[in-house]
Amino acid sequence: MSVLALAQQLIQCPSVTPHDAGCQAILMECLSALGFTITRLPSENVLNFWVTHGDVTKYPPLVFAGHTDVVPPGDPEEWDFPPFEGAVSNGYLYGRGAVDMKGALAAMVIAVDRFLAQNPNYPGSIGFLITGDEEGPAIHGTRAVLEQLKADGIKIGTCLIGEPTSHTTAGDTLKIGSRGSLVGRFRIQGKQGHVAYPQRADNPIHKAIPFLQNALQIRWDPKPSKYFPPTAFQIVHIESGLNTTNVIPGECHGIFSFRFSTEVTANQLMERVEALADHPKSSIHIEWTLYGEPFLTETGPLLKHCETAAEAVLGIKPALSTDGGTSDGRFIAPEGIDVVELGLCTASMHAVNECVPVDHLEQLTQIYHEILKRYFVDG
Repeated sequence: MSVLALAQQLIQCPSVTPHDAGCQAILMECLSALGFTITRLPSENVLNFWVTHGDVTKYPPLVFAGHTDVVPPGDPEEWDFPPFEGAVSNGYLYGRGAVDMKGALAAMVIAVDRFLAQNPNYPGSIGFLITGDEEGPAIHGTRAVLEQLKADGIKIGTCLIGEPTSHTTAGDTLKIGSRGSLVGRFRIQGKQGHVAYPQRADNPIHKAIPFLQNALQIRWDPKPSKYFPPTAFQIVHIESGLNTTNVIPGECHGIFSFRFSTEVTANQLMERVEALADHPKSSIHIEWTLYGEPFLTETGPLLKHCETAAEAVLGIKPALSTDGGTSDGRFIAPEGIDVVELGLCTASMHAVNECVPVDHLEQLTQIYHEILKRYFVDG
């Protein structure tokens, strides 16, 4: 099977989170035919699977990680082609998930097929960790699979994630880390009253302003990071009042978000914000949600082989990046596992008419194949 044909099959499954629509069955059938051992690991209403080839007890596997779920396509009438048709036009494959990340999943499978055909007795093991809950809450996906693998005593060696990372051509950028994501939901209690009698009220908005202003002035990182931009504090929502002109509100609530580097921890950020809020007259209550710790893969064999493989196929040295949003690498890297993300170009992901040049699919397949050869055979 060609990488294009497999990508089309996957796109034709309308696997909007958390529904799989047969997408994972296609992958498991392909991998089973290559001699992989299949383990289904569903969690609640999410389908996940873990497959391995080779002796994972002797060789912790190089794992290809990814997700089969996609974001909703929106109004199909806005698309040039039906979003779950997998149409090819003018050298492009169209469809929801073409970039994020069914095209990369197809490239992974075809690359492994080619590698095993040439190296049936390679010294090592290969795994796939595939989830149906990456675009959604991400509670019952990769995180749940990792918990089960840990309970079973299974260790992952290194992990290559097929998330979109590239800019101009497939493989021109490797993502070697990601900022952490921490969200605070604050609530400030006041006392409602008439604006003409402020002495009888207690305006919570007036308490919110100095609290947030102080937070905006802070330099959160103790020192600059070589790979990450400065830790960013952003106010994303504030709500208060009755939408009238003459009532002082009784409560103000809102949301702020941190994207933070490896130079600071989530606990340190929370402690500093709580210190700002800890004033007897402020009455500020904060609830925290940590969506992911930052991670960074600065060195190691996986990164080396990804760099040299991409350069061998493209003729250019790939850029190293830590930009973009969070991925399931936030769950994998804290286990002490080297993680590198390498995928297709980001331009159309999550957009109407999501598409990928067909030749980029083959290009990415070649890069994945080169990584396997260098990782297991060429050293």
